[in-house]
Amino acid sequence: MFDYSLDILGNEWIIIIFVALVLILGTNQLPSAARKLGKIAYEFNRARTEVQSQMKNISETTPNISAPVENERQKLETMVKTFGINVEGKSDDDLRKIIAKRMGQNTDNSNKA
Repeated sequence: MFDYSLDILGNEWIIIIFVALVLILGTNQLPSAARKLGKIAYEFNRARTEVQSQMKNISETTPNISAPVENERQKLETMVKTFGINVEGKSDDDLRKIIAKRMGQNTDNSNKA
C-alpha cells in the first residue's frame, strides 16, 4: 500500500553527510577535519597525475628499429636492447628469459605440454 522508498538525490546526500559530520565531530573539529580531507584529496590527485605522466612517458617510448630483422637472434637482441640491457655474451635462451621476465610471463617450462 505505502511506498516507503528513499528517493534521495545526490545533493541531498551531501547535506545529510554534512549534518552527520557536524553532529559527530562538532563545530570545533569540523575545520581541522576539512583541512585533513583537503590534504588527502591533494595528495591523491598529485599521485594520480604522477602515475599518469609516467604511463604517458612509457607509452611514448618506441623501440628504434631501423630495418626488418633477418633472424630470430636479431629479433631477440632488438627486444632486449629496448630494455636497456647489454646482449653481449648472452645466449638466445638467456635473452628469452630476460624478455619473459620483463613481460611478466612464467619462465617455467614444466607447465608446457
